[in-house]
Amino acid sequence: MSAATVVLAAAKADFLERVRRYSFLFTLGLALYFGYMATVGRLTLRIGDSRGIYNSAWIGGLLAVVGSTFISLAGFYFVKNTLQRDNETRVGEILAATPISRFTYILGKFTSNFAVLASMIGTLALSSVVMQLVSGEDLHIHLWKLLSPFLLLSLPAMTVVAALAIVFETIPFLRGGFGNVVYFFMWTAILTAPILGNSALYDLGGLFILRRSIVASGAAPLAENSFSLSIDSGQFKAASIFRWEGIPWTAEVLFSRLLLCAVALLLCVIAAALFDRFDPARGYRALRASPTPALPVIVSIPTAPPAPATKLSPLVTRAQSFRFPAVLAAELRLMLKGQRWWWYSVAAGLVLAQALVSKPDSRGMVLAFAWIWPILLWSSMGMRELRYQTHQILFAAPHPLARQLPAVWLAGVLLAVVTGSGFALRLLLEKNLPGLFAWAVGALFIPSAALCLGVWSSSSKPFEILYTLLWYIGPMHAMASFDFMGSAPATAATLYPQIYLAFTAILFAMAVAGRKRQLLL
Repeated sequence: MSAATVVLAAAKADFLERVRRYSFLFTLGLALYFGYMATVGRLTLRIGDSRGIYNSAWIGGLLAVVGSTFISLAGFYFVKNTLQRDNETRVGEILAATPISRFTYILGKFTSNFAVLASMIGTLALSSVVMQLVSGEDLHIHLWKLLSPFLLLSLPAMTVVAALAIVFETIPFLRGGFGNVVYFFMWTAILTAPILGNSALYDLGGLFILRRSIVASGAAPLAENSFSLSIDSGQFKAASIFRWEGIPWTAEVLFSRLLLCAVALLLCVIAAALFDRFDPARGYRALRASPTPALPVIVSIPTAPPAPATKLSPLVTRAQSFRFPAVLAAELRLMLKGQRWWWYSVAAGLVLAQALVSKPDSRGMVLAFAWIWPILLWSSMGMRELRYQTHQILFAAPHPLARQLPAVWLAGVLLAVVTGSGFALRLLLEKNLPGLFAWAVGALFIPSAALCLGVWSSSSKPFEILYTLLWYIGPMHAMASFDFMGSAPATAATLYPQIYLAFTAILFAMAVAGRKRQLLL
């Protein structure tokens, strides 16, 4: 069997397994929703106070950039589990015994990742035809202008994302939740790199190429001074509309996109070199080599006649009252287990900075960093029992719903209170009670969201992804509608703290319902 046949067979099997998941449909639905928002004017590409007319070129370019930007984030998290799944299902041990080379295996996984991401881009591309008709501004469909941005902007970007997902899985400290957070910041840096470097060679999403093409065409006023892709709470009212006829696919542009494909292949080579081939002696979970056990010695023991049946007396036990503080202390120890001295040092430094920084905006930024620092501790809430296979023992204990679950939640709340205590102390000294209320809501909201997502998904990944995204949009940009922490000074004067308090109650109720469901299974 040729290597190409092996690669295609492995990719096909992996692709079919993934597209049958509900998470694939959810990610695909979000991509289509963002495309719809772009078409109706909620997700806008602004050139000053102007935009392009919704013809094939503008729709294709806009949706291709939206698709490559969104799917390069959400799609990465969707495909970053292929090696982990083979390891958990013990398929990797079977593959390790076959003559398949490491590069062939990695190339098959890369092909599967790319096929999944490309199917999302393809679905968005096909929907762009309908979206142009829905917009109703230009009903003349030019297929090349409409579809070429997806082919030449989005698909090369997906090759890099597919390869990066493999690389992250082959590096021990990037396989888990830390890697999920690291990729978010890497994704942010990658999107801004072409603007800072003023070069299309670094343009993963294609936004810089789109911007440069519009500027060079001279169709848009003030294109050099203002260019943004943003979400609007209300439909954007353009001061003027111009006609743009698409990206001229020059040799320079095509070379920059082919370069991305070459980078993806290079990443596959790196991943193959780092891949441990599911060998525990080379993997990050390698155990110390133990001496070869001696062969068992068979000893012949004379068979004794069966002993007469005896009646066991009941075990004498004394009733003990339930001690909630002891359970809470145990949950706190479990949550903090394994943290090194430097973790506590950073957390203490952030608490001190919250208390010392006098400027409210800067202090809110410090709080945002203080409450992103324990994200990997919060993400284990509600799913730690399943991860370590202790749920059968825990669920068999008396009253697991009324005793253990509140202790887990309260441990998360205490972690939020302690790591954000400097911010609260400063608000208390300033007698800023509305700000203190908004902060307290944030300290309740974060563990409630972590517990709910952990119980229902049995995984830490959903909280790590959604919390990081919400943290970046809201507290880091002082956007009151997403500022669940109350870090921005203006948030306390709005109704959003009350709204997030209601969300907190709903999330906790959903966590309780999810745990009841687990007890019945």
